Amino acid sequence: MTKCKLEYIWLDGYKPTQSLRGKTKIVDDFSGKLEDLDIWSFDGSSTEQAEGGSSDCLLKPVYVCPDPARLGTGYIVMCEVLNADKTAHESNGRDMIDDDDNDFWFGFEQEYVLEDVETGKPVGFPINGYPGPQGPYYCSVGASNAIARDMVEEHLELCLEAGLNVEGINAEVMMGQWEYQIFAKGAKEAGDQIWVSRYLLERTGEKYGLKVDYHCKPVKGDWNGSGMHANFSNTTLRTCGSKEVYEAICQAFEPRVKEHIDVYGADNNQRLTGLHETQSIDEFSYGISDRGASIRIPIFTVEHGWKGWLEDRRPASNADPYKVAAQIIKTVKSAAVPSGV
Repeated sequence: MTKCKLEYIWLDGYKPTQSLRGKTKIVDDFSGKLEDLDIWSFDGSSTEQAEGGSSDCLLKPVYVCPDPARLGTGYIVMCEVLNADKTAHESNGRDMIDDDDNDFWFGFEQEYVLEDVETGKPVGFPINGYPGPQGPYYCSVGASNAIARDMVEEHLELCLEAGLNVEGINAEVMMGQWEYQIFAKGAKEAGDQIWVSRYLLERTGEKYGLKVDYHCKPVKGDWNGSGMHANFSNTTLRTCGSKEVYEAICQAFEPRVKEHIDVYGADNNQRLTGLHETQSIDEFSYGISDRGASIRIPIFTVEHGWKGWLEDRRPASNADPYKVAAQIIKTVKSAAVPSGV
């Protein structure tokens, strides 16, 4: 008999930005299969998800992977939060996704900043003042530009050991800012993997004494903010071969700016200013290879005969990937695609 450690993780009810929570359940001889996981419960009154007089909330397992810190005996279990009657809790963004056939594929580019818990500043920033201007830090190498690579590399290895589909990492434009990318065929799984990767990142930060700052504008002034660009496609985008179809789908986003911004992360007005490779928060645009647009049409898509994907550059680093995906899917499905194409 083997004692297995199951780390159930979920999103709390804090607003405007939810946080991860987790607790460990010990079971005998777990198979590693999702269908063999039980629904569990927690005290929702401690997570802004229930009142003290009726505090039980349920944890419904939706994704499981090996826990690289407990290899052989440990698993991470991503959960949806349900009410006691097993209906979706209002904080449950995953339940909003209309993609049961996994027709939508998502690739999220998760940016973040590592912060020294003692100084409260991004790693590499002097205690007084600022480092040199942006420019040398993006995709950098060297001790003066690429800071905290040891933690970043460890996080990458942990994600790969967990079986997450990480497609790359790089240092970002601001000192102390990094990025990784995760892709999945299915919106729910893409969100699951982002949340598990965030959990692993924060847990790794405990070891290094570094805070993971997901705020979209952690340093005010002439510094890039942090985003979570959402690359997405469905069968139509992957196969249509039509510029007109792509334009119709892009145009469907224009009247829905508010609906998207409402779920694209707190304080995103500080990041979406029209500067630092962003479009203004209250405007909408799309363009080929345009990183200053709301929606970028990748040059790959054009060069492959209008068969590929689109990138929504507006989601902030602190956004919930479930809610982002849900809104994008809703908008794409509303597009008036030209008939006969």
